[in-house]
Amino acid sequence: MRKIALSLIILMSAGLIASAKDTYAHDASVLPAPAQNTLKNNFKAKVSVVKIDKDFGRISEYEVILNDGTEVTFDTKGNWKDVETSADKSVPNEFVLQPIRDYVKKTHSGTRIVGIERERNGFEVTLNNGIDMKFDKNGNFLKYD
Repeated sequence: MRKIALSLIILMSAGLIASAKDTYAHDASVLPAPAQNTLKNNFKAKVSVVKIDKDFGRISEYEVILNDGTEVTFDTKGNWKDVETSADKSVPNEFVLQPIRDYVKKTHSGTRIVGIERERNGFEVTLNNGIDMKFDKNGNFLKYD
């Protein structure tokens, strides 16, 4: 009896692992509509690859790489989670609250925001000189990370 139960558990685990395989696409049509609109309205570069991350057979997030190397991650509903660009580009202003832009301009003149991540309690921002900063949901500076 134990052998049968163990065999069933192993088979079920193998089935879950097989259905949890990430998939890839080469156009934005696989993304939820809000994600498609975000890409269309904020980026000139075309989609190169979309990685559809799955956990236990369900989509957990979408990772998009654009032709210019920019990476944008979306949740299952199509809301952006983070944006990363190369050091010679900047994250589009639409992703960065005005108070954050003002703080960076005032305290780190000559730098660019090359990464922003939406977190539970605010934002983490990365500058092209490697400095990471934390801001609250209203864009108020909290600390260097």
